[in-house]
Parts: sequence; structure tokens; C-alpha cells
Amino acid sequence: MDWAPLVSTSLGAVIGIASTLATDQVRTRRGRQDNDQAARRQLYGDYLAALARTRNQLRMAARPAGLPAAERARRAAEAFHEGNAYELRYQIAVVAPQTVVEASTAAFRALRDLRDRVEDGAHHTSPDYVQARDRWESLLTELRKAMRRDLGREVF
Repeated sequence: MDWAPLVSTSLGAVIGIASTLATDQVRTRRGRQDNDQAARRQLYGDYLAALARTRNQLRMAARPAGLPAAERARRAAEAFHEGNAYELRYQIAVVAPQTVVEASTAAFRALRDLRDRVEDGAHHTSPDYVQARDRWESLLTELRKAMRRDLGREVF
């Protein structure tokens, strides 16, 4: 009896099964990576929106010239409380790479410093407010760049 056809058929079956399993493994890993990236993209968008809401509320608290200092401080604190940035920042710390976490922390702290200026009574034209605002905007730009790099997007 000639064993060659049986051996080659068996070997072909083993190769076919192995390649199917390898392809399925690659497809599963790729699907997981795509899902992870989609989740990070959503989280990044939500976080940037929360920062923008908070920043807008701080701007509205710093604008009225005749607003009493206590009311200005209350509005600034409320902006941070309602902005939802704290919660999302912790989620960023869990799922994002270190570069995004560091940029997120720096931007968040700059926004918190801006809040502190408003709570201290700064008006939107006060030099310390303007300086804090400019620092915030610079660090927000760096955060967006880090997020884009993480998502494999062009950074400009």
C-alpha cells in the first residue's frame, strides 16, 4: 500500500486547519483592536466636549464686569462640577497610552488653574486670567495632538 497519498492528504488538512485557525486569530485580534480604538475615539471626543463645556462656563463666569466676586466664584465652581471632566479624565487614565494621560492631566490642571483665577475674582481681561487662558489653550492643543497620534490620525 502506498502511504504517500494518505500522508499528503493529512498534511494538507493539517496545513489548512492551521492556516484557518491563524487567520481567525488575526481577525479576532484585529477586531478587538478596532473596538478598542473606537472606544478610545468616543471617550476622547466626550472628554474634549466636557473640557469645552467647562471652559465655556468659566468664560461666562469671567465675563460680566459687574458680577459680585462670590457669584463669580460660585459659577466657576459649578462649571467644574457640571462639566463632567473629572469622571472622563479617570476613564482616560485607564484606557489611554501614557502620552495621552500626561497631556490630559496637564490640560485638566491648566483648566483648573483658570477656574482658580475666576474663583479669585479675575475678570476675562485680567492679566492673570489671560495668561492662564493662553496656557490652557496651548495644553489643549497638545492634548488633541496626542489623541490624534494615538488614533493614528494626521497631526497638524
